[in-house]
Amino acid sequence: MIYVSFIFSLIIPLLIWGPFFPDLIVSLSSLLFLIYVFRQKLFFYFNKKPLIIFYVFCIYCILLTTFVAKDILLSFQSSLFYFRIGVFSCLIWYLLEQEKKILNYFYYALVISFFSLIVDGYIQFYIGLNILGLPKSETRISSFFGDELILGSYLSRLFPLLFALFIVKEKKKLELYFMTLFFISIFGLILISGERAAFFFYFLSFLFIMIFLKSYAKLRTVLSVGSLIIFIFLISSSNQVKNRMISDPASTLIKSIFTPGHDSLIRTAYNMFLDKPIFGHGPKMFRVICKDDKYKVGAHSCDIHPHNFYVQLLAETGIIGFSFLFSCFAYVLYCAYRQLKSIVLRQKRYLTDYQVCLLAGILITVWPITTNGNFFHNWLMIVYSLPVGFYLHSIYGKNRKNISF
Repeated sequence: MIYVSFIFSLIIPLLIWGPFFPDLIVSLSSLLFLIYVFRQKLFFYFNKKPLIIFYVFCIYCILLTTFVAKDILLSFQSSLFYFRIGVFSCLIWYLLEQEKKILNYFYYALVISFFSLIVDGYIQFYIGLNILGLPKSETRISSFFGDELILGSYLSRLFPLLFALFIVKEKKKLELYFMTLFFISIFGLILISGERAAFFFYFLSFLFIMIFLKSYAKLRTVLSVGSLIIFIFLISSSNQVKNRMISDPASTLIKSIFTPGHDSLIRTAYNMFLDKPIFGHGPKMFRVICKDDKYKVGAHSCDIHPHNFYVQLLAETGIIGFSFLFSCFAYVLYCAYRQLKSIVLRQKRYLTDYQVCLLAGILITVWPITTNGNFFHNWLMIVYSLPVGFYLHSIYGKNRKNISF
């Protein structure tokens, strides 16, 4: 089990090199876990409400593909094995039950991966080339991701999981100081990556954690002040960062979410939704249907997805599919309300600090007003499912009250 847990944690660095190997690990491990569950009759891993809702959504997508999608084979690429993401989250929960060292493996996999990106990313930003000789673009850096400009996305989406594991780790004072500087460096790298959506995701999760965390008052203060200082320094010392993140009229917080191109895609998707509001056009069908003149709005009306999860699900899965994602968002808001209520009334915290961080990772997944990738994209779904697996264990696991390493 130790070796399985170690190999499993390698998903973190492998995500830097692309979706193939992480998806291979997820697919094979999920299949083996399913076989093991049926043999050992461990069905309780799948009979929890969040998982039941997810699997109903998967079945619904398969039915849409079969009866609604214009291109069945293309749609099946997304819907047929999408359930493996839920199985993968359950597998994380199972491994956390069986082998405590997986917390240790994931923590150091994240630290090493983030540290490598920090060193390489800053080198690429200030020198122009990273250690592999890959150049930066005019306004963006990508480090080891190469042509894929997702450095900020990787860091911002996995940051809450790293912080969650940091919370439950037994730390010495020197490590606490190091990680404080480490977190501030992560913020700076996300800023200079030039990814406005990633910067927003980081800010949203950071704010959520800082508000609802019970412990580490000094750390929260230092991180907040340190992040502000490095923000001012980078904005004032780099025209590239300033122009990309502040000066460019299209890069303000609101306009970075709804650029003219995104607006055109969203309006096209909305027209698709109005045509089939209940069931939509089928998973992965936006790229096909958006070519139809009766849906097009604006010059940039067609792409592989409309760059917003909620809009994509409305167009491709209708109100029914949309309600799945919205229910996840409503759950996060409900938990945040319960946590805030417990703080104001000085009651026992509804969420542990560990759960607060994991929920922050889920929040940036289901946040409605921002740009996203493709909802059915393998790389994104693996990244999103990681905090879900840890969170499931924190609320349903047998050893959930004693999570530490």
